[in-house]
Amino acid sequence: MNETDSPSSKPSSADPAFGVSEAVVVPNIAVEPAVHRAPLLGLRTDISRWQSLLAAVVCLGFCFCAWWYVTHGEYEERILGYSQLPSPQEAFDYFPKLWDSKAPQSHLFNNTVKSLSRVAIGFLLALLVGIPLGVAAGCFSLVRAFLSPLILFGRNIPVAALTALVFALFKSGETEKFMFIFIACVAFIVSDAADAIRDVAERYVETALTLGASRLQIVLKVLVPLALPTIFNSARVLFGLAFGYIMLVEVVNDADGAGGLGNLLNVFRKRGITEVMAIIILTIPIVAWLIDQCLSLLQCLIFRWKYGREAERNALWQLTRGTLRLFWR
Repeated sequence: MNETDSPSSKPSSADPAFGVSEAVVVPNIAVEPAVHRAPLLGLRTDISRWQSLLAAVVCLGFCFCAWWYVTHGEYEERILGYSQLPSPQEAFDYFPKLWDSKAPQSHLFNNTVKSLSRVAIGFLLALLVGIPLGVAAGCFSLVRAFLSPLILFGRNIPVAALTALVFALFKSGETEKFMFIFIACVAFIVSDAADAIRDVAERYVETALTLGASRLQIVLKVLVPLALPTIFNSARVLFGLAFGYIMLVEVVNDADGAGGLGNLLNVFRKRGITEVMAIIILTIPIVAWLIDQCLSLLQCLIFRWKYGREAERNALWQLTRGTLRLFWR
């Protein structure tokens, strides 16, 4: 191939021999990539926060409309009679009566606080006992094998049967309610804590051994800190279930002055006032959701390195940030 035939020897368009003094500059226009929008019903695809909120509102609206449909009209014209389910209007009209300070035993807020205090004490006791046992079971297979029969029993016993067992062991009173929550939750806490410890990657343990750490240091400074976010998340979910458990023991033990949402529900059920039953049934999930949001926000703040991004989807976080932006810019 001759030298004159090479591509480098070809005249350029900017060569003065062609009558062009400067090269032609083609503008560099940036083309934005097309935005791919995933379908709302895409398989395992995420949706925006507003779409999620709208879907939840539609679900609640559908349930409310169904409630109104089966209870509207005169008593004899309803699909479900007053003795079965009150209408939304009847329930909301009765709501202010549950805030009468002259009747503290029927006060909705006081009974809610009493139920929560019972759950908190019993659940705290279960955490104090269950987490150390779970850590030991996760670290040592012999301890796990030793505790496995008790864990199996505690995780599979029906809650109704557990109520009879607690009554037989602790009779009536506040101790009975604390211990009911303790026995109902401690086996799950032990199992979840043990699984969280065992799920910690082995490379962290090997690195600590290479650096000369003792077994106690590995447990306290490696395994427990790495497993704590998972343990906290499991405890957060279990606390909501415990709030539902306390209702059962309060309904069964409805002695005068016992208090609690379960006791309040049973008292008004016997009186035939179904509005209170509907109000309490609505109150329980609302309170449980608020508690879960508070614990979720606390989880994101404590374990920011793992759950920090989830704070953006927390309702209380969004509400707090929006309020601060209104008054402090």
